[in-house]
Amino acid sequence: MSAALRPSPTRTVLVTGAARRLGREISLAFARAGWDVLAHHRHSEDEAHALQADIERMGRRCHLLQADLRAPDAGLTVLHLGRALAGALPHCIVNNASVFEADDALSASANGLLDHFSTNTIAPLLLANGLARALAEGGQPTAGLHSVVHVLDQKVHNLNPDYFSYTVSKLALAQSVALQAQALAPWVRVCGLSPGLMYLSGPQTQSNFERASRVNLLHQPIDPADVARCAVFIAENVSLNGTTLQADNGQHLVALDRDVMYSIDGAKGAAA
Repeated sequence: MSAALRPSPTRTVLVTGAARRLGREISLAFARAGWDVLAHHRHSEDEAHALQADIERMGRRCHLLQADLRAPDAGLTVLHLGRALAGALPHCIVNNASVFEADDALSASANGLLDHFSTNTIAPLLLANGLARALAEGGQPTAGLHSVVHVLDQKVHNLNPDYFSYTVSKLALAQSVALQAQALAPWVRVCGLSPGLMYLSGPQTQSNFERASRVNLLHQPIDPADVARCAVFIAENVSLNGTTLQADNGQHLVALDRDVMYSIDGAKGAAA
């Protein structure tokens, strides 16, 4: 059989925080693109099983991985378990799981910072490092076929002081994209994906969210499915490395003094 006619091997993606919200959209987008899914979750067991059923109805495999990423070695544990379930290393890891708790510089605590950094920064970095290390131990690089996508936040490009510990943890991860792309080459490509406000969050009311979701250059809500397809695009485009896609309707270009949920009445980019 010629190389052109030989069926391509099944690709597998590991998505952290896969059971709900953007993680669910990302998992479904990969499944629609023909990937099998390793779906990590922490407490969302019912939602994880619902996701598994939806993916399997598409004819793709979906294995569930439960872990609390705040544990020191949780990232590597998830990688090893996923490898055992799939029978091979994942071709892509999407680090989507995130802790998002309200604080500011005056109320930030050591425990709060550690909580955010453990899930939002340390686990993603160790997952990427672990994938590269396992590939390096296995032999030749695979020409960019293995990748890591760090899910960031438009806040890292458009700073305001709210959600201090969360923002600092995402800033650290954002600054690691280029560093890891250099450090893990040629084994793993590393890119960032920065979405804007897509879901009701924190203390928001539905009314607040409906107005805040339009504070961007297009004056319309961001479609999570569009953001999810960006993750698939990064995974499938071997020329992307060390860069970040900003999928936020231009929200990062609308400067605000406070988080958007607190600033919408005075936002310059808000729809009339």
